[in-house]
Amino acid sequence: MPIVAIGTDLVALERLQQVWQQHPQRFLQRHFAPVELEYCLSKADPLPSLGARFAAKEAFQKCWPENFGWREVWVETDGRRPYLSFVEAIAHPMRLDNLRAHLSLSHERTHALAVVVLERVEL
Repeated sequence: MPIVAIGTDLVALERLQQVWQQHPQRFLQRHFAPVELEYCLSKADPLPSLGARFAAKEAFQKCWPENFGWREVWVETDGRRPYLSFVEAIAHPMRLDNLRAHLSLSHERTHALAVVVLERVEL
């Protein structure tokens, strides 16, 4: 299964928190899908999870040839395993090209990280 692209992104949580504090509702509604907000806001400290999801969108953008909106790509979980979901305008060409996105997230006290590997699945 050939790798088509790899994208990474590192988010400084302090910077993200500053934007969030300046425009709390606008920031959340503009950048995150409802399923992401439900997950992150259920945490005692939602900032690391929000940062990881923000990084995931940026990392996928580095793999994808066209621009997309913040809420057109989102992170969901299957148990503890995160995965990317897409609006149909992205999901459809991915299916046509037999593409699969793999996602890894990590965060610590000051930063959040995401890595996306875009793979072509051979049928």
